[in-house]
Amino acid sequence: MKSKRGVTLVELLIVVLILGALAAIAIPRLSQSADTAKKNACKTNIDLINSQIELYAAENDGSYPANLTTITNSTTYFPDGPPQCPVTDANYPSTLVNNRVDDSSHNH
Repeated sequence: MKSKRGVTLVELLIVVLILGALAAIAIPRLSQSADTAKKNACKTNIDLINSQIELYAAENDGSYPANLTTITNSTTYFPDGPPQCPVTDANYPSTLVNNRVDDSSHNH
């Protein structure tokens, strides 16, 4: 008689346990990196808005805009519309502090 070679139930359970342990380690790290990416994108948006404010001032003889909507609603500075926070999916505060978007009032 020939003996048939196959996978035993114990071997299969060990593989399943190893895969489960790897998934338990990897899944929280993936979700954490997605949150970190959104926070970094928010900071980048604020930096972009502040640089567009400086561009506005350079084009208007050093005169800064009265509020943020002057910049964000202009298709010259933001042709795709006003940027939104990727974390909260909301607009940035329209008040400017020292001619800048204050990122301390919009922190995550």
